[in-house]
Amino acid sequence: MVDAAVVMIENAHKHLERWGHEHPGQVLSGEPRWRVIGEAAAEVGPALFFSLLIITLSFIPVFTLQAQEGRLFAPLAYTKTYAMAAAAGLAVTLIPVLMGYLIRGRIPDEHSNPLNRLLIALYRPCLNAVLRAPKLTLVVATVLLLASLWPLKHIGAEFMPRLDEGDLLYMPTALPGLSAGKAAELLQQTDRLIKTVPEVLSVYGKAGRSDSATDPAPLEMFETTIQFKPRSQWRAGMTPDKLVEELDRTVRVPGLSNIWVPPIRNRIDMLATGIKSPVGVKVAGTDLATIDRLTGQIEAAIKQVPGVSSALAERLTGGRYIDVDIRRDDAARYGLNIADVQDVVAGAVGGMEVGQTVEGLQRYAINLRYPRELRDSLEALRALPIVSPRGQRLVLSDVARIAISDGPPMLRSENARLAGFVYVDIRGRDLRGAVKEMQHVVAEQVDLPAGYSVSWSGQFEFLERAAAQLKLVVPFTLLIILVLLYLTFRRFDEALLIMTTLPFALVGGVWLLWALGHNLSVASAVGFIALAGVAAEFGVIMLLYLKQAWAAREAVGQDTDADLLDAIREGAVLRVRPKAMTVAVIVAGLLPLFWGNGTGSEVMQRIAAPMVGGMISAPLLSMLVIPAVYRLMRRRGR
Repeated sequence: MVDAAVVMIENAHKHLERWGHEHPGQVLSGEPRWRVIGEAAAEVGPALFFSLLIITLSFIPVFTLQAQEGRLFAPLAYTKTYAMAAAAGLAVTLIPVLMGYLIRGRIPDEHSNPLNRLLIALYRPCLNAVLRAPKLTLVVATVLLLASLWPLKHIGAEFMPRLDEGDLLYMPTALPGLSAGKAAELLQQTDRLIKTVPEVLSVYGKAGRSDSATDPAPLEMFETTIQFKPRSQWRAGMTPDKLVEELDRTVRVPGLSNIWVPPIRNRIDMLATGIKSPVGVKVAGTDLATIDRLTGQIEAAIKQVPGVSSALAERLTGGRYIDVDIRRDDAARYGLNIADVQDVVAGAVGGMEVGQTVEGLQRYAINLRYPRELRDSLEALRALPIVSPRGQRLVLSDVARIAISDGPPMLRSENARLAGFVYVDIRGRDLRGAVKEMQHVVAEQVDLPAGYSVSWSGQFEFLERAAAQLKLVVPFTLLIILVLLYLTFRRFDEALLIMTTLPFALVGGVWLLWALGHNLSVASAVGFIALAGVAAEFGVIMLLYLKQAWAAREAVGQDTDADLLDAIREGAVLRVRPKAMTVAVIVAGLLPLFWGNGTGSEVMQRIAAPMVGGMISAPLLSMLVIPAVYRLMRRRGR
């Protein structure tokens, strides 16, 4: 936001300093002073306006993001867009007026500043070297760009960085057929094991579904919320990742497949995809037995993939059901119809609402059914008493056959087709790399029959959706920026120069991401988008100074190759002080993000990392590569 003001004030200082050299001993005031300020503002104002407009429009891809990534980054995009749009307007309206009122007194000579002299002394030899060998400069820049493909290849990809929410959710899944007593025993056992870790403050577990229509969890699914002590009470060197690894080593219960997830992210994922783990495999088809066989094969295959800490396929068999098969002839003999027998079974076993109790403003349903000891065995159910319309006392076995049968513990459907899920937890590896390898393994080892399909869901589904959206929108945004650059310079070759040099500016961001061990994510993509806008601004201002210096020499007939070199040196050196100031301001604003901690700092660090790294490559690009390319363009044109 302050880049435009920095460049505008810097240019005003140069004009005032030049006027002082041309009119020694005179005081600049009144109308001549405003005219000098106006000329300085008009010289860089249009380019600054369009460069800030480019930064504003560079965030168009962020506005097109959908679902949770769109909701997460939309406030950032709106805030930055409104702020940059206001800065673009103020840069050409308010700032020139304020310069006229506030820039007063003696204007110190640029060379009187020792820091500025040091910067020019360091920059001038480098500039002369690239101007002597502009083609070699382009070759070196191209080599550096190609070299950045190596870290880019070794950087993984994920949807969002793993947020440290403070708490942790332990969500293991047991095999079907688990009794309520055994589930309670396992829950207590896992809670005790978790509590043995010193950093754990409290543990609270739940098995089965809660009293809510939005929680269709089976009895085999545990949900244990773990609260940790403050970080100051943790052991030395302990981190959240190490803590999860220790919990996973501690809680090893046969029959349970461990999954450790942040609570908030888990709820969002389950609401969006139905998958509780970072990655889920959905097998859809028409036959449950075939789906169960395929999910079992996929589970066995992906367990071999490095980075997969646990994989569990939902069992579509193993559920135990009590079948009450009413014998119609026997029921009719006693004067009973099908509904009469079903009412008895529903009321005694399932429970029936017989009334309500009113306590103040609250109403509670009264549900009546037989006690558990009369419902938990076949013999007790067979002896369930029934009274016929004629007053005869019967038992349920007189009119129905009662038996236990096997079946699916739960039925799932996806797009109106039966489905089975495989839950996969990944640790120590990036999401995209692990899923790509899992897809390769499944394609090789699992033979899908006709009519059955495999889809990959969870966080990977969000990643693929965001990547597809950015691939569609980013080229369109670059086309808009190219048009704005053409409107700024009125030359297609100069607009194309800025566009073709943008990838060079991203090199520093790629290397810093690799050095920090970060994965590419939607957050880092937002950082690269912001970096591209700033790099375009750097290029625009540098090219503006070069054009002005060359135009001034052409106006007086100095158009030789030596004059071109002098113009490039003059225009480039003029950019040293404002470039150093703008880079320092940007870095100073971003570095605190690396020192922050707490929930959300992981996302901000991924946004800031590309920009901080780019503040090394982008200035070098504009200070060295653009002057070399500009010399080749102008020399070829002459």
